[in-house]
Amino acid sequence: MGDLKKKKVIGNLDDPKLPYDYGTRPYGTVPKDTTRPGFQWLSEVAYKNKHRIVARGYDTTELMEAGYGLVDMQFIDFQSRIPLIEEEKMLNYVMILSLEDGLSLPAILSRTVARSKTFLTQACGASILAFGHAYGAYSAFGNMLNDALKEMEQEGYPVEEVALELAQAYLGEPALGVSNLMLKDPAAKRMFARAEKLGVSGKHIALTKEIVKAAQQISDSPVDLDMLGAIGATMMDLGFSPEATWAIIAITRSFGAGAHYIEEVEREEMTGLGQELTPKEFYDGPEDRPVPSLDDRDKNAKTAQTFDLDAWKQAFEERKKLHGSGFAIVEEVEDPSVKT
Repeated sequence: MGDLKKKKVIGNLDDPKLPYDYGTRPYGTVPKDTTRPGFQWLSEVAYKNKHRIVARGYDTTELMEAGYGLVDMQFIDFQSRIPLIEEEKMLNYVMILSLEDGLSLPAILSRTVARSKTFLTQACGASILAFGHAYGAYSAFGNMLNDALKEMEQEGYPVEEVALELAQAYLGEPALGVSNLMLKDPAAKRMFARAEKLGVSGKHIALTKEIVKAAQQISDSPVDLDMLGAIGATMMDLGFSPEATWAIIAITRSFGAGAHYIEEVEREEMTGLGQELTPKEFYDGPEDRPVPSLDDRDKNAKTAQTFDLDAWKQAFEERKKLHGSGFAIVEEVEDPSVKT
């Protein structure tokens, strides 16, 4: 340390106002605190060593040898139980129906990312991220049902009254599970029918049916049960939490995204950096115009400021016509993440 004190001090490190003498600071690490246990992760989900993987107490190799499958593992991981045969069949139905829906936006994103010579996992990740709040709505929908059922149990409100209140509050929002998306597609109703046939339909499906009736009564346009409502209510009657439903469905969809990635790589050529060009035919902005010199800047420059409400309103309306500026986006007053 003596040698260090002889060296030229950098900056103001020798300032007497400092609460310590920089030159005499100790080097090395802080001694380990032996009075408390060291940090360690604890998990009741699973553990593994080189001989076995154990999930919720079940040896996964023994599960597979006994004939259990991936769907059974969902119940073990998220609910720590082996499901009934009917429950296993119902979750199989839900996951297969959720696995692939053709060239949806998430699938297209997976294919787009695939063309940039990236990894399969990155393409699937981009696809899952594209699910956005539409998939977060599984959490919002489920928690809405849970709150309503709790209110019915504690306060004794009739289901019709609660359903009407929810329909009035959330009609038009994706988290209601009722929309105009499935007016010609029977898949959502078939899921409820399947749950009833297997005997796994419960209070969540019953409440959702009442919400559909209430929404149809107050809506100005035709609405019906959609897949979010059908899957969300069915999964909760199978015992899964809203968050577990969100995770299972999102990862299920990643299987389809992975297939789209592989097909894109196999059928199409990779896109090199700078290879994709955009012809002028794809552009509908201002015509080509000369760049003014700095001497002529004042003749072309315009201020963004306005000085009265009428001018501000007019400027705002003009900016809304400028696509890509963000002015045409309707801001959500309530943060959607709060709902999930």
